[in-house]
Amino acid sequence: MFDWLKHFLPKGLYGRAALILILPILTIQLVVSVLFVQRYFTDVTQQMSRNMMPELRMIETELRGAASAEAGFAAAASRASGLGLVLTRQAEAQTGDGRAFYDFSGRVVIRTLREAFESLKGVDLSDLRTVRLSFESPHGPYQLQFSRNRVTARNPHQLLVYMLATGALMTLVAFVFLRNQLRPIRRLAAAAEAFGKGRTVPYRIAGASEVRAAGAAFLDMRARIERQMEQRTQMLSGVSHDLRTPLTRLKLGLAMLGDGEEVEALERDVEDMRRMLDGFLAFARTDALEGDAEEVDPAEIARRAVDDAHRMGRHVIFQGAAGEGVALWRAGAVRRALDNLISNAVTYGGIAEVSVAILERSVRFTVEDDGPGIPEDKREEALKPFVRLVPGRNQDQGSGVGLGLAITADIARSHGGSLRLGESERLGGLKAELILAR
Repeated sequence: MFDWLKHFLPKGLYGRAALILILPILTIQLVVSVLFVQRYFTDVTQQMSRNMMPELRMIETELRGAASAEAGFAAAASRASGLGLVLTRQAEAQTGDGRAFYDFSGRVVIRTLREAFESLKGVDLSDLRTVRLSFESPHGPYQLQFSRNRVTARNPHQLLVYMLATGALMTLVAFVFLRNQLRPIRRLAAAAEAFGKGRTVPYRIAGASEVRAAGAAFLDMRARIERQMEQRTQMLSGVSHDLRTPLTRLKLGLAMLGDGEEVEALERDVEDMRRMLDGFLAFARTDALEGDAEEVDPAEIARRAVDDAHRMGRHVIFQGAAGEGVALWRAGAVRRALDNLISNAVTYGGIAEVSVAILERSVRFTVEDDGPGIPEDKREEALKPFVRLVPGRNQDQGSGVGLGLAITADIARSHGGSLRLGESERLGGLKAELILAR
């Protein structure tokens, strides 16, 4: 029902927390202001206006009871002076009311006085400091003038000013406190984001108890994942190293047996086992990527990968880079992932095209070929380790063991990205998009 409202709400935690903090304060101030205007301005102004009525009636009675206009105005002027009023005769009564559009209390003054005096012809509140009343009497029109403070509370805006100033001060204090409370959460989010991109940044547990618990859980999880990565690498490295010795002995033994179809078949089996061990070791090293993260030029990485492919006699075309900028990556791992995609493309197709798109928050490497491609229902399975697809991407065509795309996908995930497979519209084969966060 309120989904449309989500588009206007802040996306970050700091903005949402600030909205939760400010919105109640503004609502309270608005409600208090409305009640203040209704109660204070209306009721107090109405009471003060009624307090002026006896004095105004006294002047009106004095004029009406006089035998002549001269005597009446002289007596009324003397009495008005004693009451703090200024009485002046008018040649013509001024009709109509006047007030500023923002003068809310003036509306109450006009309504209260008009309800009390039928002879009142006009109320002029244009001057916020003075009230001018025009009356009609048997001896001619006259005007009474007195200070506005007698019908309106003095400095009625002070409460609003104090309320706004106090609200602003409390909001500032709350912002400082809120920033201190959110800083540990933002540091935890930054550490988790960096770890998702393959970088380990220092993180110290701080903040409220709930944030400390989440921080401790994150550190335990990070340490456990790092131990598992290290153990897997050590295990596969050890297995690969231990198996190389008997494989070498087998290879030497077969060489001493001479030539023959059976010997050649056994030699091919030994070579396949050696490639499998190399693939296992390469897959294990994807979690322990070589080197530290550094600033690199994505376009330069792609250009060097294409140049190296050219030197190996492969038909690879570099389509150029859209955009410019640098990224914080482990260059060796990214280069290995791109080499895997290029090797995969030229193995199962005759031509490979490489392009780079440098976006604001990510970089997209695209490798396309003119091979048979991968069926849509097999693409997710192709990213799994040790999977050999048939018949579209028959692994017997190449020398791999089903780890090239899996290694590339692991490297993409370690850099906060992903590997997407699709169909090339230009070449008709496989389209592999390696997306990495900057």
